[in-house]
Amino acid sequence: MTEPASTPKSTACDDLRRAILLLEIAPGAPLDEAALCARYGMSRTPLREVFQQLSGEGYITQRQNRGAQVTDMSHKTLRDFFLAAPMIYGAVLQLGAANATPAQIGELKAAQHAFRAALGNADVGERTLANDRFHRMTGEMADNLYLLPSFHRLLIDHARIGMTFFRGQDAARSKALADAAHQHDAMIAAIEERNVTEAARLAQAHWALSRHEIERFVMPDGLDAPLGTALKTAAL
Repeated sequence: MTEPASTPKSTACDDLRRAILLLEIAPGAPLDEAALCARYGMSRTPLREVFQQLSGEGYITQRQNRGAQVTDMSHKTLRDFFLAAPMIYGAVLQLGAANATPAQIGELKAAQHAFRAALGNADVGERTLANDRFHRMTGEMADNLYLLPSFHRLLIDHARIGMTFFRGQDAARSKALADAAHQHDAMIAAIEERNVTEAARLAQAHWALSRHEIERFVMPDGLDAPLGTALKTAAL
């Protein structure tokens, strides 16, 4: 069966999602309607339909008389992320273990294969998108009308933070990436076995690993130096 050809609207949606997840468009940045219309060969009406869809998915925000902008990553959003993520990730993985179909498990394994392959190269964006796809698949398995919107919103910021996490610039981060891949494998096994309890445990372990890396994102190396260090250095 031939897949339907992409349309300017679908292409614009896909491109903007990718650009936002990979920080090619910065958090909080305004979206230029005229430039996007020219790029995709569409009028403002279909572009605003694209904006409406992306707004509903959590990628952008729209405010009256201010146009559309990429969803920001403020102190409050990061705080809310820390509070909500362990609960939502745990609920999603438990429901995934209870509800996953054989076809979905096959897709999850394919996503994990892509993630492991991405760890073997230097393309940070590919790693981030592969990890995002893996976790979105667990959301599809959970199939919960009330939970999924919150989960998808979390994944947007998780991916954006992951653009730092997946750089693997030192031994500690490389080990964290290897641990994340092993945890993905264990999640697949728990889902296949319908082991809801183990799925919940793995969700918490995976969140603990992610939390450590997110804290490194929030507090980069060098910012935890004792007060006065920079001043003393400058005075030398």
